[in-house]
Amino acid sequence: MKHRINVHLALGAVLALGVAGCASDDARVSAGAVEPGPGSVGVSQGGAQDFGLFRQILEDGLIPGPDTLDDVGFFAEHKLDYPAADCGEDVCMHGLLGIMGNMISGSPCTLIQIGMTSPVDLGALERPPLHLVVAVDTSGSMQGDPITYLKAGLVEMIGALEPDDRISLVRYAERADVVLEMAEASDAAALTRAFEGLASGGATNLYDGLFTAFAVAERHLDPARQNRVIFLSDGVATAGLTSPARIEALARGYAERGIGVTAVGVGGEFDVALMRGLSEIGAGNFYFLEDPRAVREVFTEEVKTFLVPLALDVDLDIAVGDGYVVRGAYGTNGFRAREGGGSVHIPSLFLAGRTSAEEPVEGGRRGGGGAILLELVPRADQRGVEEPRAVGSLGLSWKHPLTGEARSQRIDIEAPSAPDAPPEAGYFSGDTVEKGFVMLNLFAGFELAAQLAADADPRTARRTLEALRPNVEAWLEEHPDPDIEDDLRYVDLFIRNLIAAEADVQPYTPADPPNPWPAD
Repeated sequence: MKHRINVHLALGAVLALGVAGCASDDARVSAGAVEPGPGSVGVSQGGAQDFGLFRQILEDGLIPGPDTLDDVGFFAEHKLDYPAADCGEDVCMHGLLGIMGNMISGSPCTLIQIGMTSPVDLGALERPPLHLVVAVDTSGSMQGDPITYLKAGLVEMIGALEPDDRISLVRYAERADVVLEMAEASDAAALTRAFEGLASGGATNLYDGLFTAFAVAERHLDPARQNRVIFLSDGVATAGLTSPARIEALARGYAERGIGVTAVGVGGEFDVALMRGLSEIGAGNFYFLEDPRAVREVFTEEVKTFLVPLALDVDLDIAVGDGYVVRGAYGTNGFRAREGGGSVHIPSLFLAGRTSAEEPVEGGRRGGGGAILLELVPRADQRGVEEPRAVGSLGLSWKHPLTGEARSQRIDIEAPSAPDAPPEAGYFSGDTVEKGFVMLNLFAGFELAAQLAADADPRTARRTLEALRPNVEAWLEEHPDPDIEDDLRYVDLFIRNLIAAEADVQPYTPADPPNPWPAD
């Protein structure tokens, strides 16, 4: 018998707004605080590259490149506690506000954080039966730990399946073969034998592996089931059709027929851009398996939560106040700018694992939610602004994943002052938006340091992180948080690795840390 617990789901959409003349970098004044809803469960966007690859590179003593850090995946690993749902709908949108200086250069900024919560009873939540087609790369490069960890993760997944689920297994190297087709999830012995019998050898024919998996899924396509492919690879295409465009076109065609894709990269040599693209096209997720814990976690959590979307065809519309203009967007691959605002389309939203920001980080993925960030700057000429405190209007629309019924909500966001006259002491409407601000600064620091290091400037990269570190540490002294504490550990690892890299660079006098938001 399942225990019934009251929980909430939350998608963090954070809009970072650069405003000239606002608070100094040490202003942490909370005003009009909003109490978070207890046990709110985060919602993750599909297509997020998780933080695992970036972490593993640092753990190995190396310096990650800019393409190994994805803002969608980074923010998805931070739990943000939002107010309880109180709008009478399944999904409710909330707006939080913060004004402060950034933690790297002190340049002022304003933060609006949008959370979505829902009165979901996870204990009573039942997902539809599943047909899961697992396509496993068994090429020669999978030999050793990768194939061993992968088999262990697949076996672990069996316990997370429901009796009515069906599993198919495709292995591919130079060509693809169907090992299992529509096997009953209740036949644990047969599944275990098939998973443990996987062996590695040969080249990598990504196209044939994906095509064969889609063909199996299509043969048994059933509207009463969730139909999904989990596609695993540790490398790039070396046999068959190797064009990434052709492989993505294949996924796009089957996504239109209702067959989604979750992409999983194994090891450090897989095609990051291709695997991320497949997950985005297939309304799925993108993972990197860096160690055995991650393998087990990905497969069990994918079956429990990420294979069951909470909302489909999600659209967020942003109309900014006439005192602002849009400068840039973060935390989403789908933002489309237009005059006076922009929009974001998200194919699907999924539950994340942790229910509270206070839960400890015990290894593997942290999980918890996500963030979409939109940076605004005040218009140069504020004359004629009729509503100076109006930051913007936000509209949310989505479809119920089972009934297809449309839902929508709209809220207005207001600042305590005009764009060109922010509060001198700074302002936060709640602890959650304050954490969002720190999260944004950490991402900006990681991204800037990675780019500087790639440009053969490890000293300035190190100085950037060294400018950020004490401000994050000071914040943690007043606001203990497992996510940010874990982030700080990787700041220290990054600094250590950069110091080691400086030995290979000719000495020079480093400049001051650059401003991550130079237009603010």
